[in-house]
Amino acid sequence: MTEFEKVFEENRELVFRYLLKLTRDSTLSEELTQETFFRAYMNYASLRNKEKVSVWLCQIAKNTYFAWYNEQKKKASLDELETVCMEESMEDAFVIEELSREALRCLHGLEEPYKEVFMLSVFAGLSLKEISSMFGKSESWAQVTFYRAKQKLLERMR
Repeated sequence: MTEFEKVFEENRELVFRYLLKLTRDSTLSEELTQETFFRAYMNYASLRNKEKVSVWLCQIAKNTYFAWYNEQKKKASLDELETVCMEESMEDAFVIEELSREALRCLHGLEEPYKEVFMLSVFAGLSLKEISSMFGKSESWAQVTFYRAKQKLLERMR
């Protein structure tokens, strides 16, 4: 039996019980005990005081538990964030769709030239200068007409 095997046999139950108190889950405690002894084995050569091996192992166990806990917390918060984002995006999409329908109903109720100036600017992407030349009017006329169209739409949507 190697020196580390002896350490394992003498301290396995202690580390398991320590982790069981932290986790309150025997399956998880068993997994974390295995991880603890793996980490201990990898670093056993760096242990200076072999007399305090149980304290050293409990420290490794505690660090292993907190590493696991933090990882679970990250996963849970990411899952919650994803769920919230999905719910919010579905709700937002529904609200936007309803608002769009209502805006179109109100837009079709606008009188000319407000309806046409608004549609040419917003849907066709034409500049107010281009719109003014289409109507044979000044650019300030197009600006005022577009502004009034927006105000009329807002009033109708309220």
